[in-house]
Amino acid sequence: MQNANLKLTTTWDKTFPKSDLVDHQKVTFHNRYGITLAADMYTPKDATGQLAALAVSGPFGAVKEQSSGIYAQTMAEKGFLTIAFDPSFTGESSGQPRFMASPDINTEDFQAAVDFLSVQPNVDSEKIGIIGICGMGGMALNAAALDTRVKATATMTMYNMSRINANGYFDDNDNEEDRHQMKVSLNQQRTADYQSGTYQRAGGVVDPVPADAPQFIQDYHDYYKTDRGYHARSVNSNDGWNVTGTMSFINQPINQYANEIRSAVLMVHGDQAHSYYFSKDEYKKMTTNSNYTDNKEFMTIPGAVHTDLYDGGKNRDLIPFDKLDAFFHQYLN
Repeated sequence: MQNANLKLTTTWDKTFPKSDLVDHQKVTFHNRYGITLAADMYTPKDATGQLAALAVSGPFGAVKEQSSGIYAQTMAEKGFLTIAFDPSFTGESSGQPRFMASPDINTEDFQAAVDFLSVQPNVDSEKIGIIGICGMGGMALNAAALDTRVKATATMTMYNMSRINANGYFDDNDNEEDRHQMKVSLNQQRTADYQSGTYQRAGGVVDPVPADAPQFIQDYHDYYKTDRGYHARSVNSNDGWNVTGTMSFINQPINQYANEIRSAVLMVHGDQAHSYYFSKDEYKKMTTNSNYTDNKEFMTIPGAVHTDLYDGGKNRDLIPFDKLDAFFHQYLN
C-alpha cells in the first residue's frame, strides 16, 4: 500500500517558534484503512544511532501546528525522535468526507504512527511511546490497551470522547431520554445531509463568547480564537466538526480494557480543569482489578485549567516537560 500524495505546507506555519536544537521535516504514513496521515517529524540535531521515539496527537479538533507540535518539538529537544500528526479527516491528513471522527479510526491513527516509527532506520522499534492530548489522550490510552508495541503512554488534560458524547458535560445527560433525543436530532441531520449532498458543520469554539459562558468556554476561546493558538486548518478554530462527525462515539465506548494495559502510563491533568474528572476516573478504572499498577502514575498540576496543558498557559511553563522526559527515559530505556 502506498501513501497518497498530499499537498503539504512547506513554510513554517506553527503557533510556536522553530527550535534551533532540532531538525524538522514533513512525513506521511498510512493507516490500515488506507488513509494517509500527515506529520511533522522532529529529530535532535546531530543525533546518531537508533533513538527512542514518540508519536503525539491532539487536542481533539486541533492540528499538529498547535499543541501536539509544541510537545513533539520540545521532546525532540530532550533527545527523542518525535512526530506530531493530524488525525484522519483533519488538517493535512487525507480521509473523506472531511471533519469526521471515529473511536476506531482515531485509535488506529496512533497505531499507524507506531507502524511508521517502527520501520525508521534511526528508531529503536522497542522504544516507542505515545502522547495524547485532550480527546486524543483517550485515544492514546485506547491504543495502549491494544498495541503491545507501545512501551509508554502519557495522556495530557484527557477527555474521554465516548463519555462526553454519550453523557454530556459532567454526565449531566446520562439518561436514556436525553440520549434518545440527541439520537433523534442527529439522525434527522443525517437525512438532511443526504438530501443536500453536504455535511452541516457544528461550529467551532463560540465567538464571541457570551457573557454567561462557563469559564472553560472562555478558556477554549482564549486558545483557539486568538493569536495564542488559532490555526487556519484547526477544526476548533474555525467551523467545527460535522454535526454528525462524532456520532459513533455515543455507543462505542473506549478504554474498556484499560486495566489490562501492561506498559507504563502517566496521566497529567490540572486540578482547575473542568475535565479533571475524566483523568481521575480513567486512572481509577485503569488501576482497579489490575495486575499492572507499579508503572502507572497520576500527576496533578495545581492551578492549571484544561487549556493550560495545550501550550503551557499564558506563561508557557505549566506543561511538566521535565517529568515527561524522566518518564519516557525510564520506560523507553
